[in-house]
Amino acid sequence: MKRVMIAGATGYLGRYLCAEYQHRGWYVIALVRNARHASPIAADQLIEAQATQSATLKGVMTGVDLVVSSVGITRQTDGLGYWDVDYQANLNLLRAAEHAGVAHFAYIHVLRAAEMAHVPMVAAKSAFVAELQRAKMTSTVVAPTGYFSDMGDFLTMAQGGRVWLFGDGSQQINPIHGADLAAATAQAVEDGLDGLDVGGPDVFTQRELAELAFASLGTAPRITFLPDVLRRIALRLLPYVAPRRINGPARFFLSALALDMVGARRGTQHLKTHFDNTLSGTTSAPVLPRSNERKNS
Repeated sequence: MKRVMIAGATGYLGRYLCAEYQHRGWYVIALVRNARHASPIAADQLIEAQATQSATLKGVMTGVDLVVSSVGITRQTDGLGYWDVDYQANLNLLRAAEHAGVAHFAYIHVLRAAEMAHVPMVAAKSAFVAELQRAKMTSTVVAPTGYFSDMGDFLTMAQGGRVWLFGDGSQQINPIHGADLAAATAQAVEDGLDGLDVGGPDVFTQRELAELAFASLGTAPRITFLPDVLRRIALRLLPYVAPRRINGPARFFLSALALDMVGARRGTQHLKTHFDNTLSGTTSAPVLPRSNERKNS
């Protein structure tokens, strides 16, 4: 049986990656920081290690055929920044994989990273991708457009009575559910792809996203369009007026808003259903474990 290690296994996407690979018949090893806080998770084995501390990774990848990493931070906590996690932690994983003779390394990046090189989070991720592509190992870089969970901001604004957009709201995106992204990632690896720009099955303009949010609420759309110059001013001011844990995610969000974020259309799950489930307090595509064998390292 092939063995896969999922790094970032307790995150939103990581849990779906574990479930997808277990469904495909792999022996799934979840790399977690704290096994007691990891359940429920669809993994055959849990290994405790800190990816930011290379010494804790010694020997954990013995016998592993594939490493899939979704390690990264959206909010900076514990004094760690993007270069500590999105770059260095992933580099530590890569070096450990090389030392163990792992055949393949897959990494979850972001779409249109070149156009967002000025964003600290994207810069750190891109620097790791450069290291990965120089490594003497087969690799796959998957760049998603955006998660369904990210689109919750539109629903939150609609619940507040108004959605605020920059410009004319014509930029497009096809966000993807975590389960569909996990399946697309596993298939890209199986197909031997070097990279995949990927999104969900439905393409929306930002205006259509706002309208969908209001439709889910059953209320008339109330959308205000702000001059895009305000977005650009905010990008310049954020590093000076907001703490790092806020300005980092905000700079990524504001930069992505100016771009069309459309990737190859994959998956079967639709944003309307996700919005409806969110409002009703239910979830789609549950992530259920088959077995758990805990191991501390």
